[in-house]
Amino acid sequence: MSRPLLLDEMSSDSIARQLRESGHDVISVVADAALAGLPDEQILAYATAERRALVTANIKDFVPLDGRYRAAGQHHAGLVLVSTKTFPQNRDFTAAITTALAALLRDAASVQPGQVQFLSRG
Repeated sequence: MSRPLLLDEMSSDSIARQLRESGHDVISVVADAALAGLPDEQILAYATAERRALVTANIKDFVPLDGRYRAAGQHHAGLVLVSTKTFPQNRDFTAAITTALAALLRDAASVQPGQVQFLSRG
């Protein structure tokens, strides 16, 4: 079974809905009023507590958070980073991200706790 995902605020809930329709356990920050607008530290803490890998384009904030986790001997549930160079935010963004995440989720071992990886185009 694939690792559950939490999509950070950079992703619309339609991506999560499409992935759920394909049988994946994916939720989004924007669809949960309790999560929307929380600081990055709290989003990563929530994802960790829920054992959900976090998908985010906010590389500049989450890579240092990963470093803090590692320095403290802690592990999050995984970070999947979305580069705007690989996935430009144009009209194809939602379809491209959905397709790439679906491919990632088809491989049960693709996202491991504590791992940081860039999402790639399939």
